[in-house]
Amino acid sequence: MSETKNNEELQHEETTEEVVETAETTETEEIAVDEKDQKIAELEAKLAEEDARYLRLRADYDNLARRTRLDREAAEKYRAQSLLTELLPVLDNLDRALQIEVTTEEAASLYKGVQMVYDQLLAATEKEGLSIIPAEGESFDPNFHQAVMQEQDSEKETGIILRELQKGYQLKDRVLRPSMVSVNE
Repeated sequence: MSETKNNEELQHEETTEEVVETAETTETEEIAVDEKDQKIAELEAKLAEEDARYLRLRADYDNLARRTRLDREAAEKYRAQSLLTELLPVLDNLDRALQIEVTTEEAASLYKGVQMVYDQLLAATEKEGLSIIPAEGESFDPNFHQAVMQEQDSEKETGIILRELQKGYQLKDRVLRPSMVSVNE
């Protein structure tokens, strides 16, 4: 009987050990599952962060490419700006020379030559996009005109340009020099 009792005790101990081992295994498996879930969550968060970073970098690249293209287009569009700005005083001097009254035949000949040079220079600059800003008789626009005087003329409306003191020029849609004008009060 003692042997049976010992056998029963041994079986009971083995069963207890199995239950304890099973419980420990289950706990270990639960811990492993929790660690896996935590690892998956971390990896998903990291992936979402990298996706967002990629999208920001892609947007930055697209913006840089667009800005570079616009800068290149502007540089091409306004490539002649510095040269034309340097030629404005030459155009002014030729225009002043053409305002002189001619009385002799020699002066008329010289006048005709200056007029031809002026017209040729004006045509060449117009090919590059230079245009004269209209002033006299127009409404004053501070984007294109610079008022340096005010005069009184009761026959014209307020804000109308009475006289152009210096011609203004623009290159395509950019003002190189505003017209200096006298405006009606």
